[in-house]
This record gives sequence, C-alpha cells and structure tokens, in this order.
Amino acid sequence: MTTAMETLALDDALKHHFGYDSFRPLQREIVEASLGGADILALLPTGGGKSLCYQLPALVRPGLVLVISPLIALMKDQVDALNANGIPATFLNSSIDAATASDRLAGLDRGEYRLLYVAPERLVLPSFLDRLARWDVRRVAVDEAHCVSEWGHDFRPEYRQLSVLRERLPDAPVIAVTATATGRVRDDIERFLQLRSPERFVGSFNRPNLQYRVYEKRDPLKQLLAWTAERARESGIVYVSSRAAAEDLAE
Repeated sequence: MTTAMETLALDDALKHHFGYDSFRPLQREIVEASLGGADILALLPTGGGKSLCYQLPALVRPGLVLVISPLIALMKDQVDALNANGIPATFLNSSIDAATASDRLAGLDRGEYRLLYVAPERLVLPSFLDRLARWDVRRVAVDEAHCVSEWGHDFRPEYRQLSVLRERLPDAPVIAVTATATGRVRDDIERFLQLRSPERFVGSFNRPNLQYRVYEKRDPLKQLLAWTAERARESGIVYVSSRAAAEDLAE
C-alpha cells in the first residue's frame, strides 16, 4: 500500500518533472499498485500516458527501472524527453558506438541513472544479464507488451525470452503496458512474462472526437476534391493504395 506521504510525493513529482496538475484516467491507480509491489498489466489507449506509469515510480523510489522497448526511435525519444526534464535516463542499443556504450555502462555501475531502456535482444545476452545483477534494479517495465504474443500484430520472438528476468530479478515487480491487446493477447502477456497474480487495468478506448462514415464511390477524384474544398481551412490526411497513387493525387 502507498502511504499518504507517497501519494503527496506522486503529485509533487508529476508537477515538478512532467508539468501536469493531475493524472489521466488510471495512471494514479497503476503507479500506486506498482509502488505497492504488484505485477501489472496496463492496457491504455494511444496517448493515454502509459510511459508515465513506469517513469514516475523511478522518481519517488530509489533504484533503477529497467524498460524493455522494441523500437530504437522510441527509446531515444523517451530518453531525450526525460533528460530534458532533468531525469537521469539512458538507453543501450545498436545506434550508439562502443565508446558511448562503455561510458553508459560505467554510469550504470556507479548508479547514476534512474531509468535504463534496452531492446529485448540485448537483454537476453548472458554478458548483459551478468551486468544487470550488479545494478540496483527495483522494477521492470515491458513496453509494447503485445509483442510477446503470436496473436499480436507485432510479434517479436525475443519477447518470449524475457521470462529470464524472473530468475535474475525475482523481487522486481513487472509492469507490462500496451495499447492493443485482445483477451487472448492479454493472457499470453501474463503467461509468457510470468506475471504473478497481476492487477489488470483497462482504459476506455472511446474517442468521441472520432467518427467513421462510408460513402458510395462514384467519381472518387471529384468526390475527394469536393470534400476537401469544404474543409479548405482545416488539415487532414488522405490515404491511397500506393506511393505512385499518392504522387499522382497530390499533383
């Protein structure tokens, strides 16, 4: 259970580091459950603030949060944003040279970082796991957790090997987050990541600002021109089936 003092610290940290006055739906509940030591499966919509659910605990408790992320660009974006907010975070992946990696590993040995982002392929290397044992890892976050399931749209076989963290870091609670998971995928996430009686948090995916309409196609170019002319002061995106079609249409 989180104490009143920790709850106050959450609000302070949220405002100080991220500039927000209040939490988005389910964020507080997820963060408090994580701080209480529970394994968590969080299914929140895109833009729902999933990353804050594992970033904020790193700021109110000591130790290192290990974040597994499948995308190099996503790692860099999040680390850059954290560093800009004064939060010591780093990443290790194939985009950095040996000297940079060596410096960051030395910083991890000295306990200089609060969050470390790595790809699943690096995480399962025996040499990296040996290093990991020397760092004060208090919490593990698995981003894009649907990648563990063959039923997910971005299946990554390496995600299946993340269960090794249960052996190497038995006391570190795991938070698995995703924006897309059917019931079957959720079950796979819990099974393959070996989550222990996880608390499930499922956010609302209702977007009242989005509408879907279907029009009968007669003269598509004429229809499209008329449709965009009605919205000349707005912006939008037109999808077509190929790059050539996009260039022709733009012309």
